[in-house]
Amino acid sequence: MKSRQPKIIIAAMCTLSLLFSSSAISASNSSHHTTEAIKHAETAHIHGKAGHVKTLLEYAQESLTHAKAAENELAASHHRITESIKHLKKAIARAKKDDSEAATKHTLQALEYMQHPVSE
Repeated sequence: MKSRQPKIIIAAMCTLSLLFSSSAISASNSSHHTTEAIKHAETAHIHGKAGHVKTLLEYAQESLTHAKAAENELAASHHRITESIKHLKKAIARAKKDDSEAATKHTLQALEYMQHPVSE
């Protein structure tokens, strides 16, 4: 019989992460796609830390889709979104090779680029 505790802990971590991330994104500097890209990348990062490579892959791919859409919408933050896309692609490639540690690092780097204010 498998324990449900790890799944509950991961769900709680995802929820807390999303709550805290929403306060880090100012309304004037974000778009729908940027917000979604961040949420999916954070979830990918959490799953990567837990060693769930397939789930990391799914969320990193969804984050990449939104990051690409945001790149087209946000001319002022084009560079940081472009850099986040590079790291999401690397995360996806590493996840496909079952390298959770490297994939997790790349999702964190993608998040760092996505979460910087536009003025930087």
